Parts: sequence; C-alpha cells; structure tokens
Amino acid sequence: MPKLKTRKTLSKRIRITKKGKLVKRTSGQDHYNSKESGKTKRNKRSDKKLTKGHEKLAKQSMPYS
Repeated sequence: MPKLKTRKTLSKRIRITKKGKLVKRTSGQDHYNSKESGKTKRNKRSDKKLTKGHEKLAKQSMPYS
C-alpha cells in the first residue's frame, strides 16, 4: 500500500499539542486592526482550539502527525 500524503497547507497552519489537541492561530491579525475594539484585538492574540468536526477532518488530512 502506498504512503499517505500530508496536506502541507494544513500542517503549516495547525499545531498538535502533547495531549493531541489541534490549535491554530486566529486569522486577521496582520493589518486593519486599529478599527477593531480592544476586546477583539485581545482575543485575536490567543490561539484557538479546533472544533470536534474540524479536528476530525484535520487529523485525516495529516495522517502521520
């Protein structure tokens, strides 16, 4: 059976923690943040966990992680 291929775009955007959870950076941090409220800017600084459905799809796309 041939080796499975990893989706490289996904593996560059998602990090797997020691306990197996998937974490991604919040989008929209590079520019146009001056018009955002302070609450939104603060929330964008933290990483976000993937939901159960997205986590399942991501783990299928990264078979060797």
